Amino acid sequence: MNYSYPIDETWTTEEIVDVVNYFSLIEKAYEKGVEKQDLVAAYNRYKEIVPSKSEEKQLDKQFEKQSGYVPFRVIKKAKDLSSKDIIKM
Repeated sequence: MNYSYPIDETWTTEEIVDVVNYFSLIEKAYEKGVEKQDLVAAYNRYKEIVPSKSEEKQLDKQFEKQSGYVPFRVIKKAKDLSSKDIIKM
């Protein structure tokens, strides 16, 4: 991993940790697979921190540009699977 996660300097340390956890689960979905319930919980927390759809898109686009991983595709796939499934891209 030779890139950084998109973060907002106004976030608290706890919020930064939660956002980094979300993006690390996106990575894991591409690299190994991740349980849907873990990803959904992290995404819900991410949406508490980043409630604006436009800000979410900006952060996701920054992450995609840095990593090549597309958060939208992972979340879309998660919504189509049952709760016990593993998400693997």
